[in-house]
Amino acid sequence: MKNIRNIAIIAHVDHGKTTLVNQLLVSSGTFRDNEEIQDRMMDSNDIERERGITILAKPTSINYKGYRINIIDTPGHADFGGEVERIMHMVDGVLLVVDAFEGTMPQTRFVLKKAFEAHVKPVVVVNKVDRPNGDPNRVLDEVLDLFIELGADDEMLEFKSVFASALKGTSSYSPILSTQEETMDPIFDTIIQEIPAPDTDEDSPLQFQPALLDYNDYVGKIGIGRIAKGKIHVNDMVTCCRLDGTTKNFRIQKLYGFLGLKRIEIEEAGAGDIIAIAGLPDLNVGETICTLNTPLPLPILRIDEPTLQMTFGTNSSPFSGKDGKELTARKIEERLYKETQRDVSLKVERIPNSESWIVSGRGELHLSILIENMRRQGFELEVSKPKVIIKEIDGVKCEPYEDVQIDVPEEFMGSIMESLGSRGADLVHMNYDQNQVRIQYVIPSRGLLGFMTNFMTLTKGYGIINHTFKEYRPILKLSVGERNIGVLVSTDTGQATPYAIQHVEERGTLFIEPGDDIYEGMIVGENKYDSDLAVTPVKEKNLTNQRSSNKDSTVTLKGARKLSLEECLDYINTDELVEITPNHIRMRKKILNTAERKKFEAKQRLDKKD
Repeated sequence: MKNIRNIAIIAHVDHGKTTLVNQLLVSSGTFRDNEEIQDRMMDSNDIERERGITILAKPTSINYKGYRINIIDTPGHADFGGEVERIMHMVDGVLLVVDAFEGTMPQTRFVLKKAFEAHVKPVVVVNKVDRPNGDPNRVLDEVLDLFIELGADDEMLEFKSVFASALKGTSSYSPILSTQEETMDPIFDTIIQEIPAPDTDEDSPLQFQPALLDYNDYVGKIGIGRIAKGKIHVNDMVTCCRLDGTTKNFRIQKLYGFLGLKRIEIEEAGAGDIIAIAGLPDLNVGETICTLNTPLPLPILRIDEPTLQMTFGTNSSPFSGKDGKELTARKIEERLYKETQRDVSLKVERIPNSESWIVSGRGELHLSILIENMRRQGFELEVSKPKVIIKEIDGVKCEPYEDVQIDVPEEFMGSIMESLGSRGADLVHMNYDQNQVRIQYVIPSRGLLGFMTNFMTLTKGYGIINHTFKEYRPILKLSVGERNIGVLVSTDTGQATPYAIQHVEERGTLFIEPGDDIYEGMIVGENKYDSDLAVTPVKEKNLTNQRSSNKDSTVTLKGARKLSLEECLDYINTDELVEITPNHIRMRKKILNTAERKKFEAKQRLDKKD
């Protein structure tokens, strides 16, 4: 029997999953003494490292005391929850990581519920025990309450717990901080003792089901999963049981195993091993690879449906082509469909007779990460305001709802409750802790569109908000999701001047600075009032031959408000777009010409009256 343990590390975002994997890799002796080791090694993607979040689930493997421990680091953000669900079918246990200060959070509940549904055994790691004001005992009680609430059976309620500081590389079996030692052995030993070994039936016919996909230009699609039964070798002819019930024979071109951070080529693997295979160009998540002409399909894995969509289009602004290299519809379409090869939660559909596509995903972060990756790869494009996907269930039109948890100082509670109430949110629970309040709501997903920017303003940056998809419910008859404040829109094309900006900034808050290139129809600021205002930010001061008494005075301007990509997507209304290029993110009106736009808006107002 093989000494294998297959586990996933699950947690709420920023509770320390990836840092913990880092320490497990380091302390297991997986690296040579002279090998350079960096923080959060599993976050290999640039955006992951910059934002401190895990976007893609990644497998790794550790050798410890004669055991092979296969670990899958999972995303903590709700937008990537679909990956967590599928990974549960690859493992026999999970490490549930919980912050010793924050305790259980919305995503803790979500990932633990997925673990219970898949019947995998949990081990609890209370992380960040050295954090000021941390309370491991309170957090452990919260975890137990959550287990009971989610319907854990008696065996699950007897979970084992370990206390650790992943950042410092210490752990112990006791919540007392003084017992922490510089070792990860308590975690390794608990995994070996508590997590069951996988079924290692190598004599039965082959069954392998990819739960994750990767892609590279040399071998095409790569399916990552666990071998349920049997053995597999490079160059074997095998049968793929497709999702539609048909079968297809193909040859295994490559087999990969995992050790540390490396994906290594292997010649064979058997039941219980987590591996990656290549050889079938159109392999899909949930299909089953079987012994040749012996189709034995495993149950199809459920893939979360998209809840949010937006329109991607070729860049139609006057500055198109100034920054990027990838501009054409053909290039953008190729890139979008290539992304669907790797990301099964993403759907792309071409709008007929146009250079636009409807791209559907799991949330704003999911889609904004794709946009950011494309921007860095030299693409120029324009995208619309995100909108929720309406589904018909039993003849009733339904929209997605989300669980929202907000931690906020008590002084801001009133304005937050008022704002969420107007967006269709229902209060579920409220808890006071000294001057902090934790409020839990259920809200339509569209009620959160445009709320994030408003939230940071209302709480002066002191609020923390977390949300996760709950379910589809009948559509709420409430108009929400649009920005209530107007914008300042440029009437001219040129370069912004200090003289012009000085006069424009009296009207509101500017998003531009002197020297910025501006075009007609571009949004250059936020108006003080709820209507849009056309402004001229490129006007030069008229020169005369008259001496001015204040000729030596300098123009003093306020700093511009800079919005990130996510903030821009959150900010725009349905009649606006975000233009994305490698070096710039600009907001603009769909109709750039000022006169045409005013005619269109006037016609809309008349139509509403009728």
